[in-house]
Amino acid sequence: MSRENGGAASQAGPPVATRPEAIRNVLVVGAAGAGKTTLVERLLVEAGVLNRAGSVEDGTTVCDFEEIEHRQRRSVALALAPLMHEGVKVNLLDAPGYVDFVGEVRAGLRAADCALFVIAANEQVDEPTRALWRECADVAMPRVVVVTKLDHARADVDGVVAQARSVFGDRVLPVHLHDGGRVVGLITGDHGHEAQRAALIEAIIEESEDETLMERYLGGESIDPELLVRDLELAVVRGSLHPVVPVDATSGVGARELLDLMVSAFPSPLEHPTPTVYTPEGGPGPTIECDPSGPLLAEVVKTTTDPYLGRVSLVRVFSGTVRPDASVHVSGHRSAWADGGDPASSHPDHDEVERIGSLSVPLGKSQVTAQVVTAGDLCAIGRLRRAETSDTLASVDTPLVLEPWRMPEPQLPVAIQARAKSDEDKLAPGLQRLAAEDPTLRVEHNEETHQIVLWTMGEAHADVLLERLANRYGVAVEEVELRVPLRETFAGPATGHGRHVKQSGGHGQYAVCSIEVEPLPRGGGFEFVDRVVGGAVPRQFIPSVEKGVRSQMSHGVETGYPMVDLRVILTDGKAHSVDSSDMAFQTAGGLALRDAATRGGTCLLEPVDEVEVAVADGLVGTVMGDLSARRGKVLGSEAGEPGTVVVRAEVPQLELRRYSAELRSLSHGSASFTRRFARYERVPDQVSSKLESPSD
Repeated sequence: MSRENGGAASQAGPPVATRPEAIRNVLVVGAAGAGKTTLVERLLVEAGVLNRAGSVEDGTTVCDFEEIEHRQRRSVALALAPLMHEGVKVNLLDAPGYVDFVGEVRAGLRAADCALFVIAANEQVDEPTRALWRECADVAMPRVVVVTKLDHARADVDGVVAQARSVFGDRVLPVHLHDGGRVVGLITGDHGHEAQRAALIEAIIEESEDETLMERYLGGESIDPELLVRDLELAVVRGSLHPVVPVDATSGVGARELLDLMVSAFPSPLEHPTPTVYTPEGGPGPTIECDPSGPLLAEVVKTTTDPYLGRVSLVRVFSGTVRPDASVHVSGHRSAWADGGDPASSHPDHDEVERIGSLSVPLGKSQVTAQVVTAGDLCAIGRLRRAETSDTLASVDTPLVLEPWRMPEPQLPVAIQARAKSDEDKLAPGLQRLAAEDPTLRVEHNEETHQIVLWTMGEAHADVLLERLANRYGVAVEEVELRVPLRETFAGPATGHGRHVKQSGGHGQYAVCSIEVEPLPRGGGFEFVDRVVGGAVPRQFIPSVEKGVRSQMSHGVETGYPMVDLRVILTDGKAHSVDSSDMAFQTAGGLALRDAATRGGTCLLEPVDEVEVAVADGLVGTVMGDLSARRGKVLGSEAGEPGTVVVRAEVPQLELRRYSAELRSLSHGSASFTRRFARYERVPDQVSSKLESPSD
């Protein structure tokens, strides 16, 4: 790999590169507590962006390691940290390790060309770590493993590497070893570890395009290290080899070796495929390559709101060149893929032309103005008022749309309300901004329960959203109990009589009707049958009775929940030649239904969801028992991904309100679930007696 500068600036200023081959976009991933943020900070120190006190080289304090450790315990957002090494610009994207923020990880996977997979030497390869590995594998992201916390009292580098090989495959191989407080290179360094060195070199040569190389190596020929490094880079790009590097972020041991590996063996933007391109109308788009002189194609991978700058968009440029004050076409079509084109989506489709504001790149905690950003690079763009996370920026003349990355479905509903009257007017704009920033958030305005519901990824995600509402947008809200949209129906057949007779001078009101009510099977809907004989109810007023019955059903009878699954038969009635009217018979129809409910009794219906839980083999019994305790009906199970079982069940929504958080606790973060509405079923008497009506 070339290490030419490509227009790079010195480290005294912001890292700049004008050629894609001089750029590395690296996503730093790993479970919470693995040491990702501290590792990023150490790499910035080694590259000269920060000094060892945690300050930019001009002396401005940026942050210290104590602050980093504090922030690491609550790292919830994707963060960009660029540096220069050997003339190559490295964009480090630090991703959260908490399961709730997998959306940030997926955004980072779209922005990056390689993943730096961090595992702590004092920990096991746990389920969150395995889940992150699967996230990378699902998008064929090249992965390099870094083992951190080498100085920990319980550190076991060899044990962690062995476990990683067992879990992730035998293509996880060390390229450096931690030996007595130093890092030993297996390609060009100390040859005192011949077995590990031989395994690595043979794995590298297997990926070589030179078919004679293996024969030469086995014949005893010494292979040029530069040739091995070149083939190592090829193996990393293909995802067929995952190099391991030990790094002690505290002392810096291994940090420079890791930077060297990034430059020599990590793929550049030229070696990573561009996402699928479409026209705004949904047709196939042209083939786009990573070319600074090509058509503009960029994507917003993160959106934040700055109190001074307004909305700021972190952008990955796939093609073309971005310049300040240029006009761009902004396309947001996530709902076309994710929400079925629902116009009420939290992320509605939109196409518009906007003018780019300032371009900037981070330098420590500061933002430094950039004059131009080329294909393959990342930058922050200000003043894009409508652009949301996952939106595409393209040329005004040739608008294009990138298929957005797949987002997990949020499963934890949180009902909120404004804390004070003064917060009500600010709530809607605040929620709109949150949705623009976070594609994993779904905002629901439930017309039945009259609640605002935030569908979130988990408790930590919900906490962060409410904190942002309060601190960033000045909207104080409080969480309230989530209401489930119940239904009401008749417990059995009944008859009812509705009489609406009033006389107060002038035209009066006169309508009388008799009905029979029969409950229908679940999902039967509503049927209205006319069995009036002899014109007891004039023909023009029969639809009025039906309209009155339907209106009363929509408001419920005893509980206030909508009434469903009924057959109403109009059998008799009376009318007056002058005082009968459409409105009078509507009122009589509603009264007749209420009278029938009093005679026959009603019952509540609850929504039931089909649930599929993916869980580790050893926890199947625990999950099944928990589902049964939630009044669920376990339908069966089947094999899922290796080591997992998918449990299928039907569970009332009333029992699923906190299931996302409770399942995570039950399974130690190893299980996940999906849900979809199945039908309504009768609520058991012991449960219905504890439920409140909507008006309560």
